Amino acid sequence: MKTYIFIFLFSLSFIGFSQNNYIVKTEDGRRVLLKADYTWEYIDAKAPEPNAIEAAVAKNENTEGCQIAADYEEPKLNSKIQSQLKKGRATIDHVKEKVAKDYDCQASEVILLWVKEQKSEAVYMFCAKGTKVKYKRVGNSIIEAGKFF
Repeated sequence: MKTYIFIFLFSLSFIGFSQNNYIVKTEDGRRVLLKADYTWEYIDAKAPEPNAIEAAVAKNENTEGCQIAADYEEPKLNSKIQSQLKKGRATIDHVKEKVAKDYDCQASEVILLWVKEQKSEAVYMFCAKGTKVKYKRVGNSIIEAGKFF
């Protein structure tokens, strides 16, 4: 019986490793599909212009801002998770206080736009002082996304 299980697991892992089509990006920004039969082809027909990418990112940053409708309601959070986070001071109220402190405003001025929350980690998007900010929570530690310290 052990030999059958071993053969099954070996063949299953062999199948997983035998499918080796890869997508890689060249230095000029084009994507290339490397196939298993040692051939390749471009996925992108022409290389993106570096200034165009930077301009698109800058345009999104400038125009997005916080344009919230007057009847906007914040998303509802899981009450079980929030009650478990009370001990570690990591509830949504504590996160809003942290955002308000970082952006020098009142906690009531911080508006939750969207959330992806689990017990061990979460990602929050807020509107603070007219700018969109993204914070993450790992355990009970709260930090702005993209910052290390």
